[in-house]
Amino acid sequence: MHMATPVEERPPISEVVHTGDLPAGPQREAMIPATLWAEAPPELQTLGADLGHDLTAYIRRIGRFLLWRSGPAAGADSRYLALAADDLAEQYTYRLFPDGSGEGTGPDGVRQTRFRTWKESLRDG
Repeated sequence: MHMATPVEERPPISEVVHTGDLPAGPQREAMIPATLWAEAPPELQTLGADLGHDLTAYIRRIGRFLLWRSGPAAGADSRYLALAADDLAEQYTYRLFPDGSGEGTGPDGVRQTRFRTWKESLRDG
């Protein structure tokens, strides 16, 4: 079975992208860094700075939300930021801890401790 290359190990794109250019599904061949998203709000650029991460990468769309992550998908402190594509001021974060636990609130206003239920909140929001 072929294992997907982690986002942070994929080669970055080289040209600036706009919101409408961000693909719906996960990227397998390249990484879209937040620094190359033309409409990126300032808080996205520093998403994981307090966790020791200087790279934030695009993950995918979930419903009307654009999902970004700073830090690895597992085994370390990471933070996800979901931004409403139609209103970048509408933002939700999820913090993932090294032990696999996490917490965040989505559009439903409910504090989630499972990443899956947080993503479902985004999907349904």
